[in-house]
Amino acid sequence: MSTEETDTTGRAAHRRPARGIGRRSVLKVAAGAAAIGGLGTAGSIAYAGPDERLVKPSSYDVIVIGAGYAGVTAARELRARGLRPLILEARNRIGGRAWTSTFWGKRIELGANWFSQDQTLVMKELQRYGVDLVPEGLMPQRAVFPTGNGGFENLDAIEAFTHNETLLTRLFDGTRDYYPRPLEPLYAEAQIRAVDGKSLRDRINELNLSARDERWVSSTTSGYSGGNSADGGLTALGAWWALAGHTPDGWHSLIGQVATSGTNDLLKKILADAKAQIVYDSPATSIADDGRTVTVTVRGGATYSARAAVVAVPANVWKDISFRPGLPQMHAEVARQGSGVPVSRKFWAKVRGDFGHVSANGPEGFPISALFSYHELPDNEQMMIGFCQDPAFDLTDKAKLNRTVQLMLPQAEIRDIKAHDWGKDPYARGGWALRRPGQLTRHLPAVQQPHGRIAFANDGIASGWVGFIDGAIETGVRAAAQTASTF
Repeated sequence: MSTEETDTTGRAAHRRPARGIGRRSVLKVAAGAAAIGGLGTAGSIAYAGPDERLVKPSSYDVIVIGAGYAGVTAARELRARGLRPLILEARNRIGGRAWTSTFWGKRIELGANWFSQDQTLVMKELQRYGVDLVPEGLMPQRAVFPTGNGGFENLDAIEAFTHNETLLTRLFDGTRDYYPRPLEPLYAEAQIRAVDGKSLRDRINELNLSARDERWVSSTTSGYSGGNSADGGLTALGAWWALAGHTPDGWHSLIGQVATSGTNDLLKKILADAKAQIVYDSPATSIADDGRTVTVTVRGGATYSARAAVVAVPANVWKDISFRPGLPQMHAEVARQGSGVPVSRKFWAKVRGDFGHVSANGPEGFPISALFSYHELPDNEQMMIGFCQDPAFDLTDKAKLNRTVQLMLPQAEIRDIKAHDWGKDPYARGGWALRRPGQLTRHLPAVQQPHGRIAFANDGIASGWVGFIDGAIETGVRAAAQTASTF
């Protein structure tokens, strides 16, 4: 039996043990944010649907659109400044591109769930709320990589990862020059402008790699770019490399540690401090700012008005909202171009087969970009995480899925699957945020600025950790400060 659900995010690559987290750390895979068990959250009020009669305008000062990490952080910061937030959430749960679920008795994240010691804002939140990190996942014994002639090779994991590190180091050579202060991405303006127009494919072509090495490194760059290395900016992945210390060890440390009680627990704790009313099932359809009041209309026609608003939804969704007056030029460009991978399906699979703990990596253009061991199960089975960025590939066709996976792992048999298609999710319209070539220097910092009484927050417009929870928190804090300044 196969189960495919519709709501965010995953990123994949390979890794060896991350610094400070031991040999049990999972392979190098990232994802959007994680999520939500039930709707009943301390400090919040859940409604079945939009109805302005249930929320008196006098009970709130600011409307926050979106209950993901950016929106919930903004709500908490507004509350800390003495303002009362109302959250309008499109879904029937909090979390946005973060979603905790279960599969065969295991807690899973259909969105993102990993944290890194290098992400200082997240680390402060974890410490603030007493949430511990633990390594999670199975350390691979074998690694599957593409060959130079269209096949796959099964290698010792450490040997394979060591070679792959040399390729990544070459790919990101120069980040110390154009990202000397990675949290200030435009600090070395001349140097960053010289490389920002390059795609990851452009950079790979400069390296003159062998066919085998090209397929190895492009399995990473295409996976993070949503299937095509030409879509991802060199400075986008280069920022992750720089933020993590410009080293392979730092790169590997980005994934592997999870909150002991799940990402859902941290988000709920932040929301409790926000003391925000929440109206669920209320996607915004229009936002009007007349200079004194911001009025938000949601699906079904209900309206909510306040002195200011924070739009904390992905930039890919901005185009689905009618803004009056219209968005400024840079915001409109980002809405039109998108700021995240358009195709992203993260899936969990129950797999039978005697092949040990493995990290399997598909070449650019292959339907499965990554598949790796995560939990051991009884009866020679294991739970694996996979990523698919081919919009035409049907994950529910188990026979086809097995034939595809068996090209990588001949002994594997997919017994069950649970997935989410974030590209088809109307409230995400894609997976994690990743800037395209040229977007950094063209759009930043203009896209971080408010538009009248409307401020913006999402991981795609962060200065630092774009595509991570840390980036969402950064923008939530900034949007709250911008909003509070109007009162």
